[in-house]
Amino acid sequence: MSTLLYAGTTPEFVQATTHNAIAYRLAEAFEAHYRYAPSNAEFQSWQNSLRSFSDVLRTGDLMRQGILLEYQLPLSSKRIDAILTGRDATRDRAVIVELKQWSASELGSHDDLLRTWIGGNHRDVLHPAVQANQYRRYLEDMHAVFHEERERVLLDACAYLHNYRPVSADPLFDVRSEAVRQLAPVFTAGDVPALAAHLSHRLGAGDGERVMDRLAKSRYRPAKKLLSHVSRVIREEPAFVLLDEQQVIFSQVLAAVETATQDSRKHVFLVHGGPGTGKSVLALNLLGALAAKGCNAQHATGSKAFTKTLQKIVGRQAGQQFRYFNNFGQAGRNDVDVLLCDEAHRIRSTSNHRYTKKDQLSDRSQIQEIIDAARIAVFFVDDQQIVRPDEIGSSALIRDAAANNGCVLHESTLETQFRCAGSDGFVNWVDNTLEVRRTANVLFDQTQETFEFGIVDSPDALDALIRQKAGEGHSARLVAGYCWSWSKELGSDGQLIKDVRLGEFERPWNARSEMTGLPRGVPKAEFWAHDPGGMEQVGCIYTAQGFEFDYVGVIWGRDLRYEPGAGWVGDRTVSHDTPVKRSRDRFLDLVKNTYRVLLSRGMKGCYVYFEDPETEKFVRSRTEHLGLQPKRSVPMPTKRAEAAPPPLDARPFQVVRASEARPWENAVPLLDLKIAAGDFGDAHMLEHDAVEWVALPDHIRIAPGYFVAQVHGESMNRRVPNGAWVLFSSDVRGSKQGRLVLARRHDLGDPEDSGRYTLKVYDATKAETDDGPVYERVWLKPDSSDPGFKPIPIDLDDDERPVIAAWVVSVLV
Repeated sequence: MSTLLYAGTTPEFVQATTHNAIAYRLAEAFEAHYRYAPSNAEFQSWQNSLRSFSDVLRTGDLMRQGILLEYQLPLSSKRIDAILTGRDATRDRAVIVELKQWSASELGSHDDLLRTWIGGNHRDVLHPAVQANQYRRYLEDMHAVFHEERERVLLDACAYLHNYRPVSADPLFDVRSEAVRQLAPVFTAGDVPALAAHLSHRLGAGDGERVMDRLAKSRYRPAKKLLSHVSRVIREEPAFVLLDEQQVIFSQVLAAVETATQDSRKHVFLVHGGPGTGKSVLALNLLGALAAKGCNAQHATGSKAFTKTLQKIVGRQAGQQFRYFNNFGQAGRNDVDVLLCDEAHRIRSTSNHRYTKKDQLSDRSQIQEIIDAARIAVFFVDDQQIVRPDEIGSSALIRDAAANNGCVLHESTLETQFRCAGSDGFVNWVDNTLEVRRTANVLFDQTQETFEFGIVDSPDALDALIRQKAGEGHSARLVAGYCWSWSKELGSDGQLIKDVRLGEFERPWNARSEMTGLPRGVPKAEFWAHDPGGMEQVGCIYTAQGFEFDYVGVIWGRDLRYEPGAGWVGDRTVSHDTPVKRSRDRFLDLVKNTYRVLLSRGMKGCYVYFEDPETEKFVRSRTEHLGLQPKRSVPMPTKRAEAAPPPLDARPFQVVRASEARPWENAVPLLDLKIAAGDFGDAHMLEHDAVEWVALPDHIRIAPGYFVAQVHGESMNRRVPNGAWVLFSSDVRGSKQGRLVLARRHDLGDPEDSGRYTLKVYDATKAETDDGPVYERVWLKPDSSDPGFKPIPIDLDDDERPVIAAWVVSVLV
């Protein structure tokens, strides 16, 4: 059940706004739920926006509807301003209304952004149509009531800017936002009648209180279509291929998960693995496999950089299954079937953070929130990768939490090294040298190791080596210990400040996530490891952890030094990592773990520059034959045996990845007529029914309402071959006479048809009367070489007569 601050009928809402009471009711509900008062700005926004929205409801006589205010998106802190509920002539519906107090805007730095005055400054923010449409898509994917196979609630979205009076060529209505405004229209100060008519068309039949109750009681549950999409994206992403040695644990976990879902006990899986043992790849493959089985599986980490990069790789829709450990505090018990906790060593004591208000602090532990939310929790852990004092996700903690909650514990270990050229020796040598753990690898002998390791005498030489590797087509990054300050603002020249300074060598850290106005080509911190522009900045532990590159260059600062006679010494006076500096007796262990993580990011090689000569001397003493050729590489474990490759996709269009598709700009939806829900005139229905998004041939100009579907049968074989792919338009205004139309029937039709749909030629005769022309008869006629197909008459007085859903634009093949 979702959190909301107000639910009532529209007459109750209108009365509350008339008496100036609605903002006070919301404030009381807000304080009761969040345990602190809303800001004055938010209170004023409620007063002004909701009073204006009340006028819209009165204008449209929308007095039989339901309304929900400040509706929190499941597993998110985002809240929708208003959702209006009701029915059209045939089905339950709801409309998201995003309310804004803007009075002007400018074009933003990206197609989906506008720049406006907000929070005391001019800022880039999402276009209101984009924001409203994102909320709609999120709820359709994530909330059961909007994707139930039977009687789902149809969802629309729009935005209302009640103070906004557009000027000529207004940025709000720029051509860049035209496609998204087809999906989520924008209304401004002079559009009260238009907005009222828009809402009335969708919700005018009333019965809103019942529909509102359905929404309020519905639970978070990802759509099967979304899970299928997640599975397909992961299966097709080369970076996520599972290798043989990981397959054993994959199969063990999957089998145990299937067994666990049959009993009522919670299960905890604890999977150990050092750097490069494939924990993340295994987690992603499990996510794909579980999604394919229809399980509500979620992937979670404690790393913003890692999660954001995964979301970017898999695209917006699949990215909704990638979350953070602190997203599950508001989840209901067992809301998630399987929660895959990648990098679980980064779990914190609680989900409180520096912006959490004092009276909003929770005393429930983060691991308890995870176990409560999931029927089955899978934790991927490396106890030596804890690099901050507030990261407490150890194996011991997970075992204790499982025991305290009466969970069944399954424990296993990943041992094979897939990073560092498959060299266990390098990782073991690093651990032994840093005295993290004793291993047999006291010396690193380059002639006996396939992994390339080198020590250079200057940061410039290190930078040159990394750039050389990148120029050869390898992925490569420069990283450093946190021994330099990290500027929060751009320099006076609008560029990143070069904080990392070593003699004449100067480089900026990766950009902070909260920075605005970044120069072109500079990625924010969360995309530094994945974006080519990251080559120009130095990464820190928090942006590098969880990622791997072919080659990594490490600047080893003075925060961790080896002193003859004293051994390893941690120097907090040169550290700029404030939480780690305050960790007292844990500082040395945490900074050792930091360099252990940085050194083990490379797949093929690692080069190091030491700021401290004594530390370099000690590390060199633990090596032999540096600078010589590495041992000849031993082939890495091969991919698991695969089935024969799928047949060549010979369809007359190209599939556009979900992350790149811009609806009705560069792609149109591909529908399966056997399962399509109906109403193709509704852009949201077309988007919801889309199996894939596809690009059309260059000579066809895309128009809103276009979609592609495959037509089966021989009833139109003179014009449309059996199995042909056809481009349709759902905009069927104008004369249909003689056109090829797609008719939707109430019955399922015969096997020759595509489900409830049949493609025929429209033929009608009219007669002139005193009242104008009237239809005498309408036929849906076949055009086939088989004389057995007969015309279908349409009884115009029959409420269940076939409906013309679309007509043919072009037969693609």
